[in-house]
Amino acid sequence: MKAIATLLVTASAATLLAAPNAVALPQETAVTRPNVLVIETDDMRADDVRFMPNVRRLIAQRGLTFANSFAPNPLCCPSRTSFLTGKYSHNHRVLSHVEPYGFGAFNDATTVATHLQDAGYQTALIGKYLNGYGSQPVYSTGQPSLTYVPPGWTQWHAASDYGRFPSDSALWGGTYNYSAITLNVNGDLVGNRGRYSTNVLAQHTRSVISGFSTTSKPWFVWWTPVAPHFGSPVEKDDPLPVRRSDGTMSTFETPARPAWVRGKFNKVIRHGIGVRRNGTTEADISDKPGFLQTPELNAAERRAELKSSRQRAEALFVLDKEIGATLAQLKALRALDRTYIVFTSDNGYFLGEHRKRYGKILSHEPSLRVPLIVAGPDVPHGVRYDPVMTIDMAPTISDWTDTGPMPRCDGESLRDVIAADRGWDRVVVTEGLDAAVSNGVPMTKFASGLNISGIRVAGWSYIRYGNGDAEMYDLRADPLQLRNVYADPAYSAMRERLQEVWSNYQNCADKSCRTPLPADLRATPAQERDLTLHQRQATADYYR
Repeated sequence: MKAIATLLVTASAATLLAAPNAVALPQETAVTRPNVLVIETDDMRADDVRFMPNVRRLIAQRGLTFANSFAPNPLCCPSRTSFLTGKYSHNHRVLSHVEPYGFGAFNDATTVATHLQDAGYQTALIGKYLNGYGSQPVYSTGQPSLTYVPPGWTQWHAASDYGRFPSDSALWGGTYNYSAITLNVNGDLVGNRGRYSTNVLAQHTRSVISGFSTTSKPWFVWWTPVAPHFGSPVEKDDPLPVRRSDGTMSTFETPARPAWVRGKFNKVIRHGIGVRRNGTTEADISDKPGFLQTPELNAAERRAELKSSRQRAEALFVLDKEIGATLAQLKALRALDRTYIVFTSDNGYFLGEHRKRYGKILSHEPSLRVPLIVAGPDVPHGVRYDPVMTIDMAPTISDWTDTGPMPRCDGESLRDVIAADRGWDRVVVTEGLDAAVSNGVPMTKFASGLNISGIRVAGWSYIRYGNGDAEMYDLRADPLQLRNVYADPAYSAMRERLQEVWSNYQNCADKSCRTPLPADLRATPAQERDLTLHQRQATADYYR
């Protein structure tokens, strides 16, 4: 194994960080098409933006915040594939992050990267790719992916999930080791032992941007830091495993952070983000499906949830510093005004809501909602309340760059929404695949192969499970999803209506996903704004 590791380290980190294909830019040459920088975090909630002052000041204050941004399948691997393809997971077929899904299930022949590169763009991925990359075989060939570089990428600096190098190897580490992230840099493996991964990936990002800026060709960079996803090494202030009141053990895993940021938010975060000040989360969960029937958090769990909330915020603050430095570089290069900046996350995260200690995948608001902030050429400043989704990013980037439409996208370009809200007239199809929801009942998957499927429309959330469970929430009366009204006779007519719409959209593809909602389920711009602000205020009041 040592011999293999030695052979794979074929270039020094300094060499691999050098500006790619550096060529002096003639003064008379002008870049006519815009650049695009997408910063996609990992497991970041929509409300976590409060811990990132540079994101708020340097992106939000000069651009647009989307108040209703959703990850339709709120899990890392399916969501990132949706970003790349503009498709729902029931169409791109990366249904989960574990085998037989993950990287090995992804047909990467056509992505936003191949689309842009074919049109003359320089392209780069820097950071986390898809779960299983480096360990699972390549979809198209069945060959190992350890040094594989997918099509469409000019610069490839991807974290590896290989994870089988010996502890004394320079390549020991992996995607989720904050002090030893192993990267595949253009086909060569590079270890980073003793270096904090957020800083490493930011340095790679700035180096790539510097190299790209020496040519007249426009560029697209997808910067995907790991924060605030949990990861090693274990730190002495990490929460220990906790025994729940029913005897089950809960393990609250957290991201590692450098010493200088620890304690940064101790005075700001006084209880877990998804835990009320009085220590409760949800008084009555008898209306919820069986797999959510867990006891209220005990005192030890509440302390662990507090630590988790603080450490996640600290990890994001470190990233925020690096975002500030990167935007300063763009300004120094005189590229900021011609660069679209997108800040988002692959999915949200539970921090106690509905007694869900941690995790994602489920189609509840804390998991489903993600930040989306956009700034750049002709992007106004303000807030938009129309629903937007991860599947919209590929067609939007194609529109911005004037590279022609992405083929067979389920999503749509956000150019018109950026100009002005048009009202909530589209369906958000929510989906997932999670063994935990079976609760011991044999799980029948839907035709898509998923076992969670639903819709989110203005004022309503409708969720079906493969074991027969279901949830439905009137978000006008119950913005926190505390009362499941699926079985309530008073809501039978609306249940049948939502069932009909779900049946029509659950397996949609391409244009059929963009078919406008029936008129009775739409909301005007004023109505969607009022609904959103009501939900936001109700949530703030509940968890203050």
